[in-house]
Amino acid sequence: MPDTGDSAPDFTLPRDGGGDVTLSSLRPQKVVLFFYPKDDTSGCTKEALGFTEHADAFAAAGAVVVGISKDSVASHDKFVKKHDLGVILGSDEASDVCERYGVWTEKSMYGKKYMGIERTTFLIDGAGRIARIWPKVKVPGHVEEVLDAVRGL
Repeated sequence: MPDTGDSAPDFTLPRDGGGDVTLSSLRPQKVVLFFYPKDDTSGCTKEALGFTEHADAFAAAGAVVVGISKDSVASHDKFVKKHDLGVILGSDEASDVCERYGVWTEKSMYGKKYMGIERTTFLIDGAGRIARIWPKVKVPGHVEEVLDAVRGL
């Protein structure tokens, strides 16, 4: 996993609504990059809705919000439409970006081990450096905490 102060690994991914999202092309805006396990599951929906609800505040603070999961673009499009989401969703079906950010990890549920995305948020400054990392995110209060950090950057 990259560390605070490191250059954020650049990427280009297909995104919801068609086209691509390229991290380096978003500069000099700050970027809130949130990795989440699966479209339209309860925690992921709450997180995406939270970022959507505060989208104007993030924009006012000079930040763009990008969510990444291994779901397909078609899945992202359904997720956005169903919940009226206002954030960019990148599709990392090959899990290349997840692996470079260190969020593709072994997880365990009911004693069964499997590989999955660990819910993690990165705050990237306008120069493309990682300013803050939130590993193993718990959704309640997270969006507000990230927004405070963006405002303080």
